[in-house]
Amino acid sequence: MLGLDADRLRADMNRLLALLFHQGVLDEQFLQLQQLQDESSPNFVSEVVNIYFHESEKLLRNLRSLLMDREFSDYKKLGIHLNQMMGSSSSIGAKRVRNVCVAFRAASEQNNRAGCLRALELLEHEYCYLNNKLHELFQIEQQRVLAAGVRYPMHM
Repeated sequence: MLGLDADRLRADMNRLLALLFHQGVLDEQFLQLQQLQDESSPNFVSEVVNIYFHESEKLLRNLRSLLMDREFSDYKKLGIHLNQMMGSSSSIGAKRVRNVCVAFRAASEQNNRAGCLRALELLEHEYCYLNNKLHELFQIEQQRVLAAGVRYPMHM
């Protein structure tokens, strides 16, 4: 019974990952990140992704506060934050977030405030979707590890 729960949870994880790849949310960099995880660092991927989310929250707040300033004109500073967001998104395989950053940067290079505001809305949407789905994935993985690791004594 226990092994079946772990197998079902592994299948759930694989389905969710397949969906995220099919939707273009993740790319092969996420798989490379997973390959770095082993018994000596069983939470490696979730730790790296949690750092990404923590840092990205700050970057998103900075982007929003820059664009909400009525006197905004520092597109160079906006570009610096976008480059950081783009780089960290690439490093965890967050393909759609990275792609929105590219479009956002193009709008900022043209000093297009309206385009930047639209891109920020889209970036926040993609970021939230990624955050929710990866947290769901990590919850399933945690349940799978617990289901696979718990052993009850056999009574004879």
